[in-house]
Amino acid sequence: MDDFINDWKLLILASLTLGLAPFFPEPHLLGKIRWILGGAKGMMLMDWFDFFFHGLPWMLLGRLALVKFYHRNRKNEKESILQQLDTKQ
Repeated sequence: MDDFINDWKLLILASLTLGLAPFFPEPHLLGKIRWILGGAKGMMLMDWFDFFFHGLPWMLLGRLALVKFYHRNRKNEKESILQQLDTKQ
C-alpha cells in the first residue's frame, strides 16, 4: 500500500483514468464538482461516494506533492544549517 500512495507514475495514471472517467461528455469528477458548487441539491449518498471515489487519486497525488515538497524543503534547511555550522568552526 505504501508503494502505491508514494508512486508518482501510478498516481498520475490513476488520476487521469479513474479520476476523470468517464471522459465524455465531460469528466465525471468535473460534473460532481459543479454539482457541489451549485449547492449539491439532490445529491444522494451514492453521489457523495462517487465524488470521493473519483477524487481519491487526485487527493493522493496532491498529498504526495505536498509530502515531497515538505521533505525537500526540510532537507535544504538541514543542509543550510550544517553548512552554517561548518563555516563557523
